[in-house]
Amino acid sequence: MVVPKDPSDPYLKEWVKIPENPIIVPENGINASSFRDPTTAWLGKDGKWRIVVGNKEDQHHNGKALLYISKDFVHWTRKKHPLHSSKKTGMWECPDFYPVTPLGKLGLDTSATGPQIKHVLKVSLDDTRFEYYTVGTYFTDIDRYVPDSTSADNKNGLRYDYGKFYASKTFFDSHKNRRILWGWINESDSVQDDIAKGWSGVQAIPRAIWLDSTSKSQLIQWPVSELESLHANKVYKENIILKSGSAIEIGGVKAAQVDVEVSFNLPSLTDLEKMDANLNAQQLCSNDGAASKSMVGPFGLLVLASKNLAEHTAIFFRVGLHQNKMKILMCSDQSRSSLKTDVDKTTYGSFVSFSFNKKNVSLRVLVDHSIVESFGEGGKTCITARVYPNVAIGEDAHLYLFNNGVSSVTASKLTAWDMKPAQQP
Repeated sequence: MVVPKDPSDPYLKEWVKIPENPIIVPENGINASSFRDPTTAWLGKDGKWRIVVGNKEDQHHNGKALLYISKDFVHWTRKKHPLHSSKKTGMWECPDFYPVTPLGKLGLDTSATGPQIKHVLKVSLDDTRFEYYTVGTYFTDIDRYVPDSTSADNKNGLRYDYGKFYASKTFFDSHKNRRILWGWINESDSVQDDIAKGWSGVQAIPRAIWLDSTSKSQLIQWPVSELESLHANKVYKENIILKSGSAIEIGGVKAAQVDVEVSFNLPSLTDLEKMDANLNAQQLCSNDGAASKSMVGPFGLLVLASKNLAEHTAIFFRVGLHQNKMKILMCSDQSRSSLKTDVDKTTYGSFVSFSFNKKNVSLRVLVDHSIVESFGEGGKTCITARVYPNVAIGEDAHLYLFNNGVSSVTASKLTAWDMKPAQQP
């Protein structure tokens, strides 16, 4: 435990360790290498503090959220049972546990409880290097969390982000009554490249996060509103018809750093392709990338694209039948993101929660040189990619709308902004 050296310093730049350290140790046979990443503490109605620490049961490979309680925040006792555990999920890194309300976008203090409040437990899986979360109920009288049955409680569960996004944490912003999510984007190039540039890994744009008030079973994420202070030159277009095989450049913005939002009107949803029922979303996106063709899609954006499209990262939708249900697939296709051969070009994807009573689907993409953060259908599905173009950099980067599907698609509204460089305070 550390405390501020000078509590009056508004930036709290210096900290000192307390003499009682260490205040929590992996006792009673807990493997020290499988014990890390305490959560933000919350205060129970009994006046005691609680935190969760990530853990793995070595014998059965079960992931655990160990629960600790304290009266004074210095002396801690581990509860006999974990807050929650799940079989065969391996080491739980960076657990996060917090309340959400089903009534709107407002965030809640981490200690909030009540009959209308749900809780979220997110864990980062060391085995797979991605995260999943569940929404459920925190029974405060017995200090146990029980997930709802609306999603899987394992590696096949819901994810914050279906791309390169890991080790995330949230905090409650009491000034604006919102919960903010921070996530880490690691590198996709070689170790030698990292050494040459002198750094490795970045934080994603912070996102506001809240419970979907319609489904009440998944979270929605959206870039914080402060990002709009970096908007510069604006381009706005309406009713752009994208015929089969078309790619239409969106000029007037610097495509290496751009924030773009677009809404697509869906065509007639007849004669849809049957997607392979044995494949998950990422496998479907990898097998049938942006260059493939179906009745509806792929259609979307080509970002960090060279003029001849030899390099580009494609973020797109495809509509089809999967396991006898009509679904929208969202993909982030890195297969042609770079002419370099020593970079990871994994393609990511997920199905988008969508009501087909709607006639349009939306996409927002943030591009910042090597980072592509994509938000489908208002933030119901998010995919982050790390790409390293060799040609499509700086002034040679371009932005396109495209459609490789059989059916024509209309981009009913498109807004794009240049992004000003962020200034340090």
